[in-house]
Amino acid sequence: MFKEVLDGYSWQEVADSIYSKTAADVERALGRGKRSIEDFKALISPAAAPYLERMAQLSNSITQKRFGKTIQLYAPLYLSNECQNICTYCGFSLDNKIKRKTLSGIEIMQEVDYLKKQGFDHVLLVTGEANSTVGAAYLAKAIQTIRPHFANISIEVQPLEEEEYRMLGADGLYAVLVYQETYHRDEYKTHHPKGKKSNFDYRLATPDRLGRAGVHKIGLGVLIGLEDWRVDNFFTALHVGYLEKKYWQTKYSISFPRLRPAEGLIEPKVVISDRELVQLICAWRIYNEEVELSVSTRESELFRDNIIQLGATTISAGSKTNPGGYTSEPESLEQFEIDDSRSVEDVTNMIEGKGYKVVWKDWDRFDSNIAVGHL
Repeated sequence: MFKEVLDGYSWQEVADSIYSKTAADVERALGRGKRSIEDFKALISPAAAPYLERMAQLSNSITQKRFGKTIQLYAPLYLSNECQNICTYCGFSLDNKIKRKTLSGIEIMQEVDYLKKQGFDHVLLVTGEANSTVGAAYLAKAIQTIRPHFANISIEVQPLEEEEYRMLGADGLYAVLVYQETYHRDEYKTHHPKGKKSNFDYRLATPDRLGRAGVHKIGLGVLIGLEDWRVDNFFTALHVGYLEKKYWQTKYSISFPRLRPAEGLIEPKVVISDRELVQLICAWRIYNEEVELSVSTRESELFRDNIIQLGATTISAGSKTNPGGYTSEPESLEQFEIDDSRSVEDVTNMIEGKGYKVVWKDWDRFDSNIAVGHL
């Protein structure tokens, strides 16, 4: 279990190590063919800031070599804002006095029809964490309902048990996104004071349960703003490395959500600039050539327009972050505010205008013609 690995590290010692990296360490990291976790520390350190242009060029080269000039598009489909947790940063938090909504089968299909007309073949199902309302049985029924309509079905929901993931896999589940939010135990408890999500170790063990269940792809990440983004991403990289060795047949993705405005939201403890976020994304690509890197509509139009050439492989478009937001409940509370509100058509035109091909479904699993070497 990754807990044993994590317990072998001190947060402060890792921070001291990252902030003590020098220009020489960055030069060595950039010059190597295969990078170590120590090289990753150097690439995310303040010492790497002057090397951003060089990192961007290398990240672009590596990404094109592995993924070609492709960007995969997906859409989030929010099924419910019911939640039994109190989280200091989320609009769905239990202590927010909002109208709660869980989509029925008919409402789900209304959303599905809308997304299919937009061209999507990859959908991410999102719920709050409320086992009694949107537990494994509800998710299984939702997946069975929409499976005929999408090539890829992913979920971002409450952590489940291994057997529940196996059941959903048999129903057509493709990928699971589960973010630790922060790997800092004390800060984690501060931001998750009530509910099942307050159990740090249970959440930490979720990717292990996913790996044992044979889920095709696992998405990890932290919520940037809760803690030092450099240290948190070191532990994310450590986690991915552990998983890649133990569950080597599974694919992995990393997301970079920044704390965004929402009902009852805290102010970020740490602010990451656009330039620093570019550094982080490039560092990930240079360190790990296989991992998929995803950037959502939390980010601005300008940022997303540029990041697709610097390492990102997957982005969302035309997103709504509230249940029924595409068709039936456009004014209900969002989980967080989006920044890039462009239409799917506008995002598609932007991608193609930069010489990239839009991929509507996963290129490895479903379409062997859309792969590196075939573009």
